[in-house]
Amino acid sequence: MRRLLEISLLRHIVINALKIALVVGTLLNLVNQGENMLHGATIEWGHLLLNYLVPYCVASYSAAKNELELRESDECKIED
Repeated sequence: MRRLLEISLLRHIVINALKIALVVGTLLNLVNQGENMLHGATIEWGHLLLNYLVPYCVASYSAAKNELELRESDECKIED
């Protein structure tokens, strides 16, 4: 688990996850709170934050898990 966390904090994974969170989070906020934003009504700040945080966590976990599996499979290869 610690190795997965270390990998998830690699620069290229963080940057990619931030890009995904920005796009997906913005779309989720428009869908979920678009009317409130357009009409100046109260915005649910907790929901707004979660709409960005959840896609970031999913993207970084997925990328880190994939990279960890690739690294482990490379370590298991026997060279002649």
